[in-house]
Amino acid sequence: MKAPVVLSIDAMSGDHGHETVVDAALLALDAHSAVELILVGDESTLRADLQRRKRAGDPRLRIQHASEVVAMDESPSKALRNKKDSSTRVALNLVKQGQAQAVVSAGNTGALMAIAKFVLKTLPGIDRPAIISAIPSVNGHVHMLDLGANAECSAEQLLQFAVMGSALVTATLGIERPRVALLNIGEEEIKGNEVIKQAAQLLASSPLNYIGFVEGDGVFLRDIDVVVCDGFTGNIALKTGEGVARLIYHFIKEEFTRSLFTKLAAVMAMPALKALGGRMDPRNYNGASLAGLNGIVIKSHGSADAQAFATAIRVAIREVEQAVPQRIVGLMAATLPKTPQLVAQA
Repeated sequence: MKAPVVLSIDAMSGDHGHETVVDAALLALDAHSAVELILVGDESTLRADLQRRKRAGDPRLRIQHASEVVAMDESPSKALRNKKDSSTRVALNLVKQGQAQAVVSAGNTGALMAIAKFVLKTLPGIDRPAIISAIPSVNGHVHMLDLGANAECSAEQLLQFAVMGSALVTATLGIERPRVALLNIGEEEIKGNEVIKQAAQLLASSPLNYIGFVEGDGVFLRDIDVVVCDGFTGNIALKTGEGVARLIYHFIKEEFTRSLFTKLAAVMAMPALKALGGRMDPRNYNGASLAGLNGIVIKSHGSADAQAFATAIRVAIREVEQAVPQRIVGLMAATLPKTPQLVAQA
C-alpha cells in the first residue's frame, strides 16, 4: 500500500475566509481516500470549524497552529520580513521540513511567491519560478506561463518556462512531446521584439517540441499544449480572456431574457447552456502552479469557493503523484546540453 499524499493547506487565505477553506478540505478528503491534510492557521478557530462540521476527529486531518495572517493587499517584502509565523510561511515550512509534499493557498500571490522562493528555493537551472495554469481552449485546455510572476524576462528564462510547462504537461496529462508556442504579435519570424526572437532561436535549437509563434486568438483556437510568455503579457491575456467569457455570458443572458419568446427559447436551450457553463466554469480550472520551486506550491484564486479550492487541492495531489519538480529537473538537464547557445553561456 503506497504512502498517502500529505498536503499543507493555508487555511487563513482567500477572500472568503477559513470556513470556505475548511469546507474545501473536507470535500477533498471525501473525494480522495489516500490523502492527508494539514490545516494551517489559528488552531482554536479551525478546531471550532471542524467541530461544527462533526469532523474534529478525522484521522486524516490535523491542525498546525500559525498566529499570523498575510493580508491580501500586504507588501510581499513586509510579509516575508515581518510575518514569520503567518499561515503561508508555516505551510511552506512544512514542505521544506518534509512533513508535507505540497502547499495550497488562496492568499496574496506576491507574498506567496516571495515567501515560497525564500523558503523552498528554485530548482537547478531555473532562474525564476513562473505561474502556470490550464485555461480552456477548443481542444479542451492549454497550459500557459508565466501568468504574472515575472513582468520582464530574458530569452533564456522563456526557454526555462517552456521546459517547466512541457514537464508539467507530460507529467499530468501524459503527453510525451507537448506542443510549445511563444506568444507574439504575429506568427511570422520577423515579428516580435528582440527577446522573443532570441527565445524562438533557443527553443528551435532545443529538444522541445517547439511549433513557433502564436497570436492571442490562437491561444484559445489552435492545437497547442503550452504557451510561453512573460508574466506581464500573460496576466493581461488571462484577464482579457476571463473578461470576454463574462461578456459573452452577459450577452447570452441579456438576449434570452429580452422577451417571452426568447425566455421560452432559453428553456429549450437549457441543457446546452448548462453544458457550456460547465466547460467554461472557472472553478474547474482553479489551481495555478508556482513552477520552478524546489517543492510544489499551488495558488488558488482568492475568490474561490469551496468547490474551486477543492479543485486546486486536486491539482496539488496530481503534481505530487507525478513528481513534477523532479521531472522539471530531468528535462532541464536534458535540454541544456542540446541547446548550443546555452551551453556556450554555461
